[in-house]
Amino acid sequence: MKLDVNALGTFYRMAREGAGLAAGRLTHMTGVETQVGVTKLNFMRGREIERDFEDSREKIGVRVNLTGAIEGYSMIVFDRENALRTVETLRSESNEPIDVAGGEFDEMTESAVTEVGHIMNSGFIDGWADVLETVIDVSTPEFVQGETAEPFFGDVDSAPETDDLALLFQSRIETVGAEVGFNHYLFPKRESMASLLDRLRTSGGIEYDKLDGFDRMAERGAEEVAKTATTLTGIDTSVEIRRLNFVSLEAIPEQVADEKLVGVAFEFDGMPSGYLLFLFDEDSAHEIVDAMVPMEVDEDGFGEMGTSAIKELGNIMASGFLDGWANVLDTTIDHSTPEFIHDMGAAAVDPVIIQLGENQEFAFVFDTVVVADGREFDCEIYAIPDESDLERALNDLDVDRIEETPTTAEFQEVNNT
Repeated sequence: MKLDVNALGTFYRMAREGAGLAAGRLTHMTGVETQVGVTKLNFMRGREIERDFEDSREKIGVRVNLTGAIEGYSMIVFDRENALRTVETLRSESNEPIDVAGGEFDEMTESAVTEVGHIMNSGFIDGWADVLETVIDVSTPEFVQGETAEPFFGDVDSAPETDDLALLFQSRIETVGAEVGFNHYLFPKRESMASLLDRLRTSGGIEYDKLDGFDRMAERGAEEVAKTATTLTGIDTSVEIRRLNFVSLEAIPEQVADEKLVGVAFEFDGMPSGYLLFLFDEDSAHEIVDAMVPMEVDEDGFGEMGTSAIKELGNIMASGFLDGWANVLDTTIDHSTPEFIHDMGAAAVDPVIIQLGENQEFAFVFDTVVVADGREFDCEIYAIPDESDLERALNDLDVDRIEETPTTAEFQEVNNT
């Protein structure tokens, strides 16, 4: 199975179109204005999907089986409280009273949620069919509930095993002015996706196992970043979440927290080229400075010493991340001097998006979170390679080298003052 940017771009537009139809239908049903949140094509391993459900909150799902142009499963998943709020909204718009005061799902509330979920699933699927100009058939909806991934995906044969990489379509729809939202998941069968990809592909494409290998390579690079951060700051850190996303460039700022961020940005050049960003919230950045600079610094800003500390950490983490890629790809990747960022949310990534947008519409984004053990130190890593460079690099990738090649590099301290 081969992937190319044109085919994935079609899938992305398909997902956005479906999300828009689903949001419109929810607005029509409930009378509450809705909006489409982030839409992603995630390349996720089974363990990462399971982690999404390990938050001790009960979830409610409505699942349908798809046949025709796309085979697999489509599922709407609510947090339990959001499902109940949706039913309450329907009750206010309906002549039939629905009692949710006890917070339990009786036959009436279960039926109401199943109806909402089915209409939402149908919205997504109709959007996909419109873009693909084809027919997709939908089974009778099934109501699912539980606190883990098992009830939702355990019997879905197209869901990935723990270490398998699968393409997962994921969208979020939110109501405007009310805390009601849900996630949508599509698990397509591999054979169905391969057939669609062959039809839509316009270039040579990337072998799927090469992308799987590059994902594993990036995961190892992220682990090296965590080790480096531990060494430099003395704060125990680990990689908590790691995903490879295919997104529209304009959607990347939507994923960034809407708060004041501190970060370091790099441009890297070689095979592949692209951009690398390390983003911290302000509290995390202050923790880093406190750990690295043995003197009192300005609490409201970072000053010369604080800025230098953040840049030094970013520079060394970037070297570890990119040197690991270069070692496995048997190439050379150089990166620029670190650029310090201190700005609000999306503004922190806008300069990178503008530069990339001159040559491409979509991007593969390695999205990683490095988390400290017991201290406030969270780091989001965005590695965004140039799409044409990435295709060339992966076509030359020897996947057997990934586990054999060391990712650890020797670093020299740099003077950023």
